Amino acid sequence: MQGARAQGAEIFKDADMALGEKLIAEHKCVACHVSKVGGDGSAIYKPLGKINTAGLLRGMVEMCNTTMNMGMFPEDVSAVAAVLNRDHYKFK
Repeated sequence: MQGARAQGAEIFKDADMALGEKLIAEHKCVACHVSKVGGDGSAIYKPLGKINTAGLLRGMVEMCNTTMNMGMFPEDVSAVAAVLNRDHYKFK
């Protein structure tokens, strides 16, 4: 897990932000987050001590991809994670 912790936001430098936004909408990510945490779903972001690097953020998106059987390719996962980083996490 050390490698994931060491990764900065440069892992998102070639990510397709428009694709990430499209996938978030298509997969209804916000609705799922609302069902899990209530409110507008944003409380799911930045759980204390869980996601503190860009690599761990990407790993969490991959976990959702696998758990929810979304069928996203690695570049899709990176695109979604890049949008989440831009909008919520702001890792450098």
